[in-house]
Amino acid sequence: MELLLLFAKTILFRPYVFAFLGAFLVSAIALIGWPRTWRFWLISWITAFICEFSSTRNGIPFGWYHYNGSTVGQELYISNIPFMDSISFSFLLFASYCLALLLLLPVQAGIRHSGLPGLSFAPAERTSWPVFILTVLCFAFIDMVIDPVALRGDRWFLGKIYYYPDPGVHYGVPMANYVGWAVVGSISLLLYFPLDRRLADPLPPHTPSTAHRLLLGTGLYYGVLIFNLAVTFWIGESLQGTTGLLMYVPVTAILLLRLLTPAPATR
Repeated sequence: MELLLLFAKTILFRPYVFAFLGAFLVSAIALIGWPRTWRFWLISWITAFICEFSSTRNGIPFGWYHYNGSTVGQELYISNIPFMDSISFSFLLFASYCLALLLLLPVQAGIRHSGLPGLSFAPAERTSWPVFILTVLCFAFIDMVIDPVALRGDRWFLGKIYYYPDPGVHYGVPMANYVGWAVVGSISLLLYFPLDRRLADPLPPHTPSTAHRLLLGTGLYYGVLIFNLAVTFWIGESLQGTTGLLMYVPVTAILLLRLLTPAPATR
């Protein structure tokens, strides 16, 4: 009963995290179905938790950092790790995966659905090495916006929940932290991709198209990005916010170009 009460407190304390989690579940089930969704979530959450547990004790793989326990009793912790923190890795990795797929999946010649290109979603294509690499890069990339503003949580409603003993060059965040995010993403996908290829469970029908389903997850990615940039500007970190904004101009331009360019004609 006490655990359920603490979980309810966590939802009330971090409603935005659970809103993003809900968006992840909706978009993931629409794209890959429930059997793959719960496996993706479980693999990525356990991987993130183990890496956070390790890094707060021996500095691997994120470098040294510590949760200060300031919100114990207000939200759920597993050991010394806030539950909402490690669970965030799951929906951010899936959102990064959707963005990578939207950028890389082969376009079906002469096919468009409601203005969007027809995309092939075969197992070999959705679990390819280029998709793997770009997903990991997008995953680490978005943390370059998230972590600097989270580190300043005492200036907004997140609260000051962690710190780095040796602040880094990127607005106080050590570069090792971003390496850690790449490690979490890489391990999670190395475990999930072979499982995805072996699962016999059919995918849900992609109506009206795969691109439309991928836009849900990509929308989650940009939703998290906009939320964190908005908070960054709100707390007065204009340079930090502008840097984060400019980082995404090329990515967004390439994405829009791909979505709006007419599909090649069939021969």
